[in-house]
Amino acid sequence: MPRTPAPPATSLRPARPPAESAPGRGAYWARLLPLLAALVCVTRLPSFRWPLWSPDEGYLAVQARMLAQGGTLYETVVDRKPPLVPWLYAGSLALFGDSSLLAPKVLAAAAQLLTAVLLASLARRRWGDRAGRTAGVGYLLVSIGLNPEDTQAATFEVFMLPCTAAAMWCADRRRWGAAGTAVACAFLAKQTGAVVLLPAVWLLWRRGGGSRRDVARLAAGLCVPVLAAALLTTPRGFLFWTVTGSGAYAAFAGSGLHVLGRGLVNALLLAVACAGLVAPVLRTPRAAGRGEGDLWLWLASSAAAVLLGLHFFGHYYLQLMPPLALLGTAALRRLPPARTAGALIATGCSCAVFLAWGLLAPRPDLAHAARLAEAVRERTAPGERVLVWGIHPETYWLADRAPATRYLTAGLLTNYSGGRDGPRVGEKYAVRGAWTVFREELRRHPPALIVDDSRGKPYGPDRVPSLGRVLAEGYRVAGRVDGAVVHTWVGPGARSAGAGG
Repeated sequence: MPRTPAPPATSLRPARPPAESAPGRGAYWARLLPLLAALVCVTRLPSFRWPLWSPDEGYLAVQARMLAQGGTLYETVVDRKPPLVPWLYAGSLALFGDSSLLAPKVLAAAAQLLTAVLLASLARRRWGDRAGRTAGVGYLLVSIGLNPEDTQAATFEVFMLPCTAAAMWCADRRRWGAAGTAVACAFLAKQTGAVVLLPAVWLLWRRGGGSRRDVARLAAGLCVPVLAAALLTTPRGFLFWTVTGSGAYAAFAGSGLHVLGRGLVNALLLAVACAGLVAPVLRTPRAAGRGEGDLWLWLASSAAAVLLGLHFFGHYYLQLMPPLALLGTAALRRLPPARTAGALIATGCSCAVFLAWGLLAPRPDLAHAARLAEAVRERTAPGERVLVWGIHPETYWLADRAPATRYLTAGLLTNYSGGRDGPRVGEKYAVRGAWTVFREELRRHPPALIVDDSRGKPYGPDRVPSLGRVLAEGYRVAGRVDGAVVHTWVGPGARSAGAGG
């Protein structure tokens, strides 16, 4: 008898969904885009609840005003960050006015929408239409799953995320030059965004074979924007403020229990927000990760970025959300549609809790900064400069007064950061050369007002001799606001009783 031919062997990995016709693509996105846009409007609603959400927003707003007044990034306006987000703030406030942060907040919402669209497109290309919807919707539902101060602020990570998603989107399509440019943009938004280069290179090796031409395209796409940014600012300043000048900040020292507690709390919050998507991955990790090594590498490299410096601020965890959303989608695609719907409903319930938190929670730090700003306005004229010695630069913006120095927080001059309570806080741990510049700035243009907002922190004037001398030689105490001490300029040689506050 003739033998029946054996059926052809099949791959363990599901075949990639066939490309759809152009009308099919148009109909798909015509239905999905309005849904994603509506979700962005809902999830970003708390960001418009307050004038600003975090000191980072305040820092960026003050930087934008200083740039508009002729300041130069990394020279007369400084921060340990790349230039992309300061430029976005400066451009948006120049176009729409700097009386509010509405324009940056709208840009942040657009960045979240773009991230969701890129993730949906990537998932759809790999696993089909349902997976695309799951990835886009799932990402937006988990995107606010931390303390609202970390998720609702229009700051560095929010603008970094669409760049990282674009890098993976381009690498998945073997567009290596564009992938390199996207990695560069992620780095120019925040340094840790550069870790997305690792999964992009993995895809280059697995799919492109690592040919010299493809490597050259990836390298050119990465290097050209970074070099252009360095030349548009100052190469030496760019290198110092984005790479070499952050060694003390990245080195851990301080209250280990405090920092560990913050890290665990933020990890728990993220786990609650992502539970619906992560649970299928934990149940079937091999199935979820089969053939998706780039996504696991993306998650691992993002986790390493969160760990860098051992600060564990909540907004660092935002970098984990895109790969988590895609891994959750990869696991759910193997389950019945009802399980996917259940996972999204559970994620939506968590999202509702975080949304209510953002809308209803009080903001005592913002109220304190507003009271300080009111005191500053009452005691100074619009053209006078002031110095707010603390970690809340939003006071400058709320008071509409120019800073007396390029260093907008005491952190740059003392290395103070959350969780550091002594060993590496002080003048000698400042950014290299900062105190020489700072003293010269105060000598040439003594601020009309100095507000000591240290309130018992380890960077108070009693522990910073140079600042204590400045207060003793030319200022007197004019009052107190919420524990902050207000000092007014009275001229050289004046003695300020209680200058240390």
